[in-house]
Amino acid sequence: MPPKRSQNASGLGHAIMNRKVKDAQRAQLSGMYSTDLDSTSRLKSVTQEADLDEFFNTAQLAETDFTAERRNVKIIQQSAGSSKNPYLLDDEEEIDTLRKQHENKKRLRVPRRPPWTKNTTPAELEKNEKTAFLEWRRGLASLQDEDKFFLTPFERNLEVWRQLWRVLERSHLVVQIVDARNPLRFRCEDLEAYVHDVEGAEGESGTGKGERRCLLLINKADLLTATQRCLWADYFDEQGIQYAFFSAANASALQQARRDALLNQTRSVDKDEGSSDEDDEFQESENGSEDESDYESDDVYFSAEEDTPDGQDPRARVLSVLELEILFKRVAPALAQFSDATGTPPTKLVVGLVGYPNVGKSSTINSLLGEKKVSVSSTPGKTKHFQTINLSDSITLCDCPGLVFPQFATTKADLICDGVLPIDQMKEHTGPIALLVKRIPREAIEATYGLNIKVEEGGDNQITAENFLIAHAIGRGYMRSGQGNPDEARSARYILKDYVNAKLLYCHPPPGISEKSFNQRTHELAMKRFADKKRAPVTRVGKDADTFVPSEPAPGVDNGGRTPGLKSQALDQNFFESNASMSSRPFVQGSGLDGSAFSRARMYPHQNAVADDGSAIGGRRARLAAVLANHGGVLGDGKKHHKKIKRVKQRSGKGYDI
Repeated sequence: MPPKRSQNASGLGHAIMNRKVKDAQRAQLSGMYSTDLDSTSRLKSVTQEADLDEFFNTAQLAETDFTAERRNVKIIQQSAGSSKNPYLLDDEEEIDTLRKQHENKKRLRVPRRPPWTKNTTPAELEKNEKTAFLEWRRGLASLQDEDKFFLTPFERNLEVWRQLWRVLERSHLVVQIVDARNPLRFRCEDLEAYVHDVEGAEGESGTGKGERRCLLLINKADLLTATQRCLWADYFDEQGIQYAFFSAANASALQQARRDALLNQTRSVDKDEGSSDEDDEFQESENGSEDESDYESDDVYFSAEEDTPDGQDPRARVLSVLELEILFKRVAPALAQFSDATGTPPTKLVVGLVGYPNVGKSSTINSLLGEKKVSVSSTPGKTKHFQTINLSDSITLCDCPGLVFPQFATTKADLICDGVLPIDQMKEHTGPIALLVKRIPREAIEATYGLNIKVEEGGDNQITAENFLIAHAIGRGYMRSGQGNPDEARSARYILKDYVNAKLLYCHPPPGISEKSFNQRTHELAMKRFADKKRAPVTRVGKDADTFVPSEPAPGVDNGGRTPGLKSQALDQNFFESNASMSSRPFVQGSGLDGSAFSRARMYPHQNAVADDGSAIGGRRARLAAVLANHGGVLGDGKKHHKKIKRVKQRSGKGYDI
């Protein structure tokens, strides 16, 4: 007889029900709109959600109940024999998609903060913000589901957008930082319209009401040539956009070089018991009281192309740190516009810095400060709250957490190449690599990695993504377990990271300019840079293997007029040229050069078919000679010993950099 069940027992179901009832009672008594969360989870950046998570979060924002329905699922398969990559658009589809996106760009908006005053209660403000945020997400969902537009991953956490609202209300000048390789991808046009409409609340920001201004800071400008910067300057001038070119990496490197030079100078001064004038000069530089002429003496131009007419164009000039600080003051509005209720204007200019997580926003701040004050990361959500940093006595920087704004896109492959989607979480690699080989010519890719990529016969000399990945995996020794086939997925991750990090450099042109002509000089410089790079092998076996195929030398390398890549023939020719008495015939009579008897290999049966003098040997005599050669001239006990040959996995590519 089973034991009697206790009437007071409580299980997991009772615990969940009790917790739900208590939460409902607490929310009703306190009047709060949402459950309490810790600061870490509230400000966690959320740029991608699964369908189920997105459904639950939307239902929670709307505070509505829901029921599940079974939906019909349609699976679309690609027709067999089609050469088109299903993850990319053809030229006609891309043109049509870009046209539709341009017609509907005004529908792509940034979430606005609802109006509020000092008399608004926290509960009312939070409820209004959630309602406005829900309407904003519904509008984006309509673009995706009804109009079939493809959008970039965007920030879905309301707490992160609240940080942006606070930064805009506090700032007088909003600087939007973008990547120079694709400025239009990282520029949010609606953010600029929102900045002009923001009216700061006196109690929250202390700025009062005033007309805020925007500045587009094009970071990583050292990756562009002077001609490319001039073309972008023409486009921004036509659009009426205030812009500036900057390179945080070069500015930081210049500052480090200056610090090292000053340190070496002080050490030499200490050794020579130094002069007081030099010590005073070093102390003045350490305190930051250097003038603009000192800055320009070391930081005039970043590349040799700056001496060209395009490089002398002031619009295309890559600004130094001090020049950028002066530009902030010149572009910013008059602080008298932001006077408070007593008529007192603010004493310091507040510059808000906004941008994607991977455009170099934190690196720009560090270069402005001259030392590392902000942690650098390419992951959204690294900076949890906005930070205020004093740049000087007259300027305060307000750093906003990295925000992924909603933008129109064509394919996921395009977003991966731009660094918007994480490469390590990539599930399909053929699309991004196919887009990469379409943008960068074969010669530049082969020079960068030292590869000889197979080209399909009868084609247009254009490599395919598959052949590129196979050549890279073989050259680097990336093999899958089992059969030892090339690991194309691993190679794809390394190649795409090189593309995002500008080792494989490609820059998007302004609208209306050919991509090929815009990047022609960039590819020429890349080929010169890697002209002497070691060429990777084209087979998967070791160099001492019988089937090893040596790679051809790099284009333009002098090989002495001999057949390219045939090292064995070159060695044979040099040997017989230096030893004229030796013959290249396989069998000779007589003795060796040192007087010893002439010997040759007799390991295999066909090598015992002739004697040393070239006479034929056949029958039982030849077989006996082969057995004796294999056993050192002594026969064993007649037993058969089958020794298993140990298989050693051989792969090439050792010593080649990634």
